[in-house]
Amino acid sequence: MGLSHNRIHVCPVETGLELLSGKWKPRILWKLHQQGVLRFGEFRRQMPDITAKMLTQQLRDLEKDGLVDRKVYPQVPPKVEYSLTEFGQTLKPILDMIAQWGTVNHDHIVKVLEEAEVA
Repeated sequence: MGLSHNRIHVCPVETGLELLSGKWKPRILWKLHQQGVLRFGEFRRQMPDITAKMLTQQLRDLEKDGLVDRKVYPQVPPKVEYSLTEFGQTLKPILDMIAQWGTVNHDHIVKVLEEAEVA
């Protein structure tokens, strides 16, 4: 779902994370950050473990929240491209920092995740 507009957001971390929460949204935003513009089929090829239905829902949520732009070209078959909006572009340094943190701490993160699976 998109941002719940009827909630009172006091904590800026909670507010920010609400737009980015979930398994897929950060991955979708990262792909757009890296590649600029992607079509639905390109997402599916690059993220084979996401269903078409889930990808559609996540893209709609990100569009509704103002992070992703959906451009439809009037042609047959229809051509639809997704990109970061100006607001979505403000996430680039944050995504870069998360990627850097994940790279630096990769071994530790994998170990923690593996231990959690065993428990």
